[in-house]
Amino acid sequence: MKKIHNVAILFAMCAGIVGTSSAKDKRFTAEIKEGLMNAVASQYTVVPGPQYSTVSVVDTTTYDGGYGELGQEVFYDVPSATKTDYEMFIPTTMYLRLGGGLNIPFATTDSDAFGHKQPSQGSWNATIGLGWNMSSYVRTELAFQESTFKFKGVSNLHASYHTFNGMLYFDFLRRYVHSGDITYRRIFVPFMGLGVGVGTYNFIGTDGANGLVVAAPRAELGMNFMLNDLIGLDIAYQYQMFIEKGFGWDTKNTSVDNISNIMATIRVNF
Repeated sequence: MKKIHNVAILFAMCAGIVGTSSAKDKRFTAEIKEGLMNAVASQYTVVPGPQYSTVSVVDTTTYDGGYGELGQEVFYDVPSATKTDYEMFIPTTMYLRLGGGLNIPFATTDSDAFGHKQPSQGSWNATIGLGWNMSSYVRTELAFQESTFKFKGVSNLHASYHTFNGMLYFDFLRRYVHSGDITYRRIFVPFMGLGVGVGTYNFIGTDGANGLVVAAPRAELGMNFMLNDLIGLDIAYQYQMFIEKGFGWDTKNTSVDNISNIMATIRVNF
């Protein structure tokens, strides 16, 4: 009986706490709504959107306080006699990035073609990656990249690379900034990335080298242009130091080769 009594007392205490919290939550919600109604009544227009709300201040008439004042502060925080649009941005957790790029011949190691050096020409690559926004400054990404190499003077020979890469990116400016009750995003954000990759390569043709390749380090330096709250364009210079057994045909020794690309990718946040 004593155990049943104690359980009943504990249940009653929990019910009381839940009831009190529920009442306070309803009062808080009601106060916010009241503040919003006062904001609308004072000629402040609130227009909701799919990922943000735009608050256009069309009149600087202020509310005299009292019940609903907290809600008033949430939707109105601008200096007197100003007309300003605010965007309330909701930071995202993950993103998908896909696109491609072109090789930079003069910044790429020449291949060995039967005792002759051949520079790359008309080479390109494609990539797709999944990333995580760890903070407003830092994000990490796992990506797959396919590269096709062609070479000047040996149009009948080409090479292909398939690599999986892990990158850590650092943004030089906060992607989103808090200003009072408002969070807004930047349109232009420069960034730098460092990481490593591993994969396979194949130089197609007679005596073409093939095998395992390690990209260490990999680096990117670029700029992100946000087209809207969720979609942005990345333009970046990409450098990879490939450690592999040969970079061409009739090669026998492990080599270290420099690969440079200009990349253009679309980043979709979600």
